[in-house]
Amino acid sequence: MQRPEPAPQSFDQVLSSMCTEPHPAAREAAERFLASNPGDPATYEAVASLEERAVELLATVAAHPTPAEAAGYVTSGGTEANIQALRAARNRHDAADVNVVVSECGHFSFSKAAEILDVELRTVPVDDEYRAEPDAVAAAVDDSTALVVGVAGSTEHGRVDPIPTLSRIARDAGARVHVDAAWGGFLLPFTDHEWSFADAAVDTMTIDPHKFGQAPVPSGGLLARDDATLDALAVDTPYLETRSQATLTGTRSGAGVAGAVAAMEALWPDGYREASDRAFSNADWLADELAARGFDVLEPELPLVVARVSEEVFDALREAGWKVARTGDGWLRVVCMPHVTRETLRAFLVDLDRIRR
Repeated sequence: MQRPEPAPQSFDQVLSSMCTEPHPAAREAAERFLASNPGDPATYEAVASLEERAVELLATVAAHPTPAEAAGYVTSGGTEANIQALRAARNRHDAADVNVVVSECGHFSFSKAAEILDVELRTVPVDDEYRAEPDAVAAAVDDSTALVVGVAGSTEHGRVDPIPTLSRIARDAGARVHVDAAWGGFLLPFTDHEWSFADAAVDTMTIDPHKFGQAPVPSGGLLARDDATLDALAVDTPYLETRSQATLTGTRSGAGVAGAVAAMEALWPDGYREASDRAFSNADWLADELAARGFDVLEPELPLVVARVSEEVFDALREAGWKVARTGDGWLRVVCMPHVTRETLRAFLVDLDRIRR
């Protein structure tokens, strides 16, 4: 008996994901390049050219001083980009036993990276607003620190670390600077935050088109200020037409590259500005509504709402079909991505009110 073909999950009740529905142009472009492998650019020249364009566009979003000269590539996502940033910093540092400093609100991929690369991970406290505490970072760095990580749009609370301050601390210690803007990178250009290559001496950055950039999965991004970072990652590939490779994976998604370019060309900057404005408006509205119902709510910095609800209420929301998640300290977490409309949030509140009766 033939089984019914499964359908993709609807985004109608997805409130916890940092991925969203791709832009129509990105879907179409991704389908055209399904069989192309950017991992062998000398063979797949068309997608290699698109990847150069993707890096230039990402560098434009991140305010690189010379986008056409930026280095980087389209990764599988933020985890790969963070691993590669740590790997490059380790390979370029002189000390035998290197360490990396990141706040306790850093993404869990840094724990993976440290274990894979046999690097000491020094996790430092955050302040009352869940941002890296500069004094704690300064106390943690030493001559063996290869990298200081700043988060620009934390996964749990949507907070932005003081990137220029962290950059100065890193430079004084002889360390490099990485900014994890995997989610925040397509929102922050429309704010007053100091987070980009133009704001601080940033060496590498994670910035993912498949999050708020509305590109298909997988299409993350690693950016570097110059080619020296990728040179530190390169290995020989003698059986390929391309004789060296700086990426972590070999075969990669041509669909992700093409979709990322199509999304950015369709949406930068006005489309992203409009989506950002809607997301911020929705987050502020939801935070106000939850506060009016008596919940403790963190004031949103980026369009991510965190509120304290009981375990019983949280479980009931999940049973009602809402894809919500918790922070590490147990707060409800709602991410106002482009697919999250005001109508969706109203429906969410209707269920929340029903559950609390």
